[in-house]
Amino acid sequence: MGTLPIEIIKLLSEFAPEFDRRTWEKAKVLLIGAILCIGKRTVTSSLSIMGYGNAQEFAKYHHVLNRASWSSRAVSKVLLRLMFRYLAQDVGPLVFGLDETIERRWGPQITARGIYRDPVRSSKSHFVKASGLRWVCLMWLTEIPWAKQIWALPFLTALAPSERYYAESKRSAKSLLDWARQMVYQLRRWLPDRQIVLVADSTYAALDFLHACQTLPNPIAVITRLRLDAALYTPKPREPKGKLGRKRKKGLRLPTPQAFIDHPQTRWQPVTVRWYSGVSRTIEIATGSSVWYHVGKPVVPIRWILIRDPDGEFEPQALLCTNRTLNPVQIVEWFVQRWQLEVTFEEARAHLGLETQRQWSDLAIARTTPALLGLFSWVTLAAHALVHKQNLEPPQTAWYHKPLPTFSDALAWVRLELWSTRFTFQTSPQNDDVNYLLHDLWRPLVEPLCYAA
Repeated sequence: MGTLPIEIIKLLSEFAPEFDRRTWEKAKVLLIGAILCIGKRTVTSSLSIMGYGNAQEFAKYHHVLNRASWSSRAVSKVLLRLMFRYLAQDVGPLVFGLDETIERRWGPQITARGIYRDPVRSSKSHFVKASGLRWVCLMWLTEIPWAKQIWALPFLTALAPSERYYAESKRSAKSLLDWARQMVYQLRRWLPDRQIVLVADSTYAALDFLHACQTLPNPIAVITRLRLDAALYTPKPREPKGKLGRKRKKGLRLPTPQAFIDHPQTRWQPVTVRWYSGVSRTIEIATGSSVWYHVGKPVVPIRWILIRDPDGEFEPQALLCTNRTLNPVQIVEWFVQRWQLEVTFEEARAHLGLETQRQWSDLAIARTTPALLGLFSWVTLAAHALVHKQNLEPPQTAWYHKPLPTFSDALAWVRLELWSTRFTFQTSPQNDDVNYLLHDLWRPLVEPLCYAA
């Protein structure tokens, strides 16, 4: 492989200890090829864009994914460490997002494939099923300085197979919440001392999952939606010492969140929060503390927040937070950031070829999709390093003004830097005009390629 920019080398060298020498050389080719190529992100397309189309040992590049010995989890840890080194702040809690996505795939050889509800094409009144793989992804929600927006950076992704997969194997079935709990435990082991806030959708509003996060030695605060018919109670009263019988778990029954919303005496407080798209919006909230309980499940103390729009543009909704000391306005703003997870999934499909890979090997499948999602974060870090090197701005035209860069711009900057090192024009010192002419001809040809999906 040819020479790489020094900023790219610094980011790549951190991963080298996780691979043996021969595997690492091939992995670098596949990584740079996945960034430069457009359309399908297959091994052959990466080799073609890197100039390895006539390599007779092309099968060995497939072995990086389906045979070589390396750990995706160890690579995820290195990626998280790099993100903290370049983007982390020393103060305040770290906010992470947890969500799942469906990678639409077909084929009898894909053993972990299942039939799921397609969240993109479905609605409340229309149910659409999709065949594919279900992935649970953990992302870090942080502000990118040059984008001036919160981005969701993936670093740990796990395959959550369907129930049919477990029915045909001897392993006991693991639910989506089981995978999520293991990922949260792994995150806490990597960050044992930092304050962590986890935002998730209503799928993770489960008492077992909330209790597991709340009872860690260093608890993780979970923010998610609360059912409007949830059974809320006051905390258990103090019982007399020496009282016989089973200990109480809860106190008196409280009205449901929906009852609080409908009650005319509920005190609503107008607040201004940072809403979707980064704009400020005035909403009304009501908050309180209670315990959430269901028969046969653990008791979870929560702070609940009711939200309604004074203009009536959206239906009232309820949120919960397992840390009752957090500010309600901050809880709402953190939950709004969860939308960036959906943006990242869509950007990965549009610009990194997610769902276009064609591996059938179980090991290759388990590695490729996490690698493509992790590539989103790696490209962001590479663009961050290039921004500090030179003043990069999104392209402007007379008919379209783009004030802030997006991921497509970050990917284009990284591609342009990679292409610049591959194509160097050597001219004599006495004929500098030729060099400028070549550069002026080359740049307009390469820039459209850098922005191609």
